[in-house]
Amino acid sequence: MVIKHQEVQNYYGKELVKSEDLKTNACCTIDPPPKYISEIIGQIHDEVVAKYYGCGLTIPNKLEGVKILDLGSGSGRDCFIASKLVGQEGQVVGIDMTDEQLNVANKHIDYHTEKFGFAYANVKFLKGNIEALDLLNLEPNSFDIIISNCVINLATNKTKVLRDAFHLLKPGGEMYFSDVYCDRRIPKTLQDDQVLWGECLSGAMYWNDFQKTARDVGFTDPRTIESRPISVENEEIEEKLGELKFFSVTYRLFKIKGLEEDCEDYGQAVCYKGTIKGKPNSFDLDNHHNFQKGKIEPVCGNTYLMLKETRFENDFTFYGNFDTHYGIFEGCGGAMPFSLDNTTDADCC
Repeated sequence: MVIKHQEVQNYYGKELVKSEDLKTNACCTIDPPPKYISEIIGQIHDEVVAKYYGCGLTIPNKLEGVKILDLGSGSGRDCFIASKLVGQEGQVVGIDMTDEQLNVANKHIDYHTEKFGFAYANVKFLKGNIEALDLLNLEPNSFDIIISNCVINLATNKTKVLRDAFHLLKPGGEMYFSDVYCDRRIPKTLQDDQVLWGECLSGAMYWNDFQKTARDVGFTDPRTIESRPISVENEEIEEKLGELKFFSVTYRLFKIKGLEEDCEDYGQAVCYKGTIKGKPNSFDLDNHHNFQKGKIEPVCGNTYLMLKETRFENDFTFYGNFDTHYGIFEGCGGAMPFSLDNTTDADCC
């Protein structure tokens, strides 16, 4: 797969000079970031921002003092945002394989260190392929958070990327990333199209294949943060793609022992304290879990663990345990697949 890697390096290192050179809007972040992120972006060097090719917001809440790894960090925009948020005691490591992008990122480390008022840099960039993280001498179980912004679709061995990420995360850590997904499996002929691959389209996983892969490597319960359909807005490329539909999705994947494939009911509940910085009134765990300050909310066993076994533990009060199982937790969309309607006759076995 060396040829595919070289094509990606050439596309992002030589063919694309700035984000406006993209031929579609797949690798574009359309929705505006929250105010506190926008204010940090205003401090990022113009050259770094100009070479940003992400498709979502990969900056989760509560980052003070944590250690972050960015897969496919490019010119470093997300790394520098994270650098500001983790603070002087935190650390950010960016991985990228494109020399031109790494040169931009490394050139502006001192600029951002001074801009953020730090005594020393808390960010560094390493050259490497995200499909070969095991060759970079990164310590297993050492990162609190792994982020990535519209890059994993460019990898040919996505399973290895996710498996290596799982091994690098601390217990209770999470992978929080945005990428492009398709509503079906993409034909090989389109996967061989260099422009479609470079535009983050033909390397996109079928969403159901992604969910299965995530579970197989250990991320048992993938959670969606947000999603939006992608309108390619290029007639020539749209004609090639036919009926394929693409979506930009932000997921969070937790490394937590004991998560189950389904949401199970153990009679548990949690109450948000309103203590997460920037979230005084409510906190969103994912796109269907909004926790309001002071309100006791029933949760499934997985959600209970995602809050109690992670950096969010001190921000919630927890009720219940795992002693008694009450069946499927319907609040997460699950339901018993059998009808309770007894009006029709049935033969005895």
